[in-house]
Amino acid sequence: MEGGPATVLVVDDSPTKRYLLVNWLTRAGFGVLEAETGGDALARVGVDPIDLVVLDVRLPDLDGFEVCERIKVDHPAMPVIHVSAHAVDVRDRAQGLTRGADAYLAEPIEPEELVATAQAVLRYYRARQRAELLAERLAGLADTTLAVNSAPDFNRLLTAAAAGAAKIFQGPAVVAAETFDGDCLAAVTTGPGADAFLQPWSVDDADVPIGSSVHVGSAEDWPALDWPAGQRITVAAARLRTDRAPLYIVVPNGELLPGAPVLVQLAQAVAAAVEAQRSFDEEHRIAVTLQRSLLPRRIPDVAGYDLAVRYEPASAQTEVGGDFYELVMLDGHLLVAIGDVAGHSLHAATVMAELRHAVRAYAVEGHQPGAVLDRVDELMRTLLPGELATICVMLLHPPTGRIRMASAGHLPPLVVGDGGPEFVHHRAPLLGVRAVRPADREFVLPRGASLVLYTDGLIERRDADIDAGLTALAACASEVEQDLDRFCERLLVKLAPPQIHDDIAVVALRRH
Repeated sequence: MEGGPATVLVVDDSPTKRYLLVNWLTRAGFGVLEAETGGDALARVGVDPIDLVVLDVRLPDLDGFEVCERIKVDHPAMPVIHVSAHAVDVRDRAQGLTRGADAYLAEPIEPEELVATAQAVLRYYRARQRAELLAERLAGLADTTLAVNSAPDFNRLLTAAAAGAAKIFQGPAVVAAETFDGDCLAAVTTGPGADAFLQPWSVDDADVPIGSSVHVGSAEDWPALDWPAGQRITVAAARLRTDRAPLYIVVPNGELLPGAPVLVQLAQAVAAAVEAQRSFDEEHRIAVTLQRSLLPRRIPDVAGYDLAVRYEPASAQTEVGGDFYELVMLDGHLLVAIGDVAGHSLHAATVMAELRHAVRAYAVEGHQPGAVLDRVDELMRTLLPGELATICVMLLHPPTGRIRMASAGHLPPLVVGDGGPEFVHHRAPLLGVRAVRPADREFVLPRGASLVLYTDGLIERRDADIDAGLTALAACASEVEQDLDRFCERLLVKLAPPQIHDDIAVVALRRH
């Protein structure tokens, strides 16, 4: 028989007839178990490894038809062949088949007929089991493919792949791949439902060709997992490029279909997701490097003040954004600016760079913050029509703490002093909008007080209004650490979401 010798349970209360049936099936190569009653048969099905039941219709305790029905309720994929020397008319055979039997043999039965019927029924059920197993695994493959392609980073991609492989093949699994930085990681799980964990790994990939390959090996070659003693494993390797290390998926060499088609498809799908994640990481790194090159390279030293900045790029996308800040000393005054250009793209970053340089240029000419914004606004409407941006510009006189401020639709700065946190509002239209702008606002930063400027990525949430974000910021910033860098870091940890969907810029300064 295809798939190895099958085990048949013969259920008959007649020792003579049972002996004949057992003898015929044994000579045909089947493994045979015996039961005398229906209760005994029901007790053994599901406990012993049984592939087929040959069941007499007339039993001393239970009707054979009832036994068949009860077997089919709990084990619908268990084939049953009725045999009978008494219930032999058409109505009996029809009732047996209607109530779940897969074949009905009436005595006298020839040995060849019994063996051929058993083989035919088993062929059908084994084909059915393979089809059901394949369908189940293909469904698991679809779920795992979706999970790995939805993973936000490389580590979670690998753990999702390992968890999916364990669920598909109902056993432990290892998934190993190379990161963008050239490090090899293995995600390991002990079985379906168990958490996957990561560990460093190294594999000799010199002989792995482009494409996919499968081989059976020893578990000793993959000690990332504590395999059972003597375990044989199946390793699927997928390599998309010669300059990339292959991806490996390792599962027990158990109930795999010939050629392991699902395992091969899973390896290809995960390899494609890994390649996409590598490209994403590379593009994101280039984007962040580009954006950071457009920001100030150093923070000025200002006597009597502490300064700190934080810039966090969006982690959910590779595009550079339009957030920027500026800190520079000009003619005895500290120019402080922060802004956000609408959009998330290389174009937004180039607009941001033009605005930052324009702000610096107009401030170098000696203009006050409001005049700087008027000129920048005129520049935008003339040379960058259709663009919008928010910005807040301040000129701080360090000896006195006096600040002159102008804003264009930007979120209000926060002053934290002895009286608690207080927002400094200066409502004005965005840059790029032709409208009357209010006069500059002037105030003094008290000694010991801190000033915080920020972009909307720090406080805006899709599921809450802006006032809730401002309230959370005020509460979080009510106490300022002695180390301003730690203070800025705490703002990011407490207020920013785990997956940053918008760039975040924070500028903090404190007057001694």
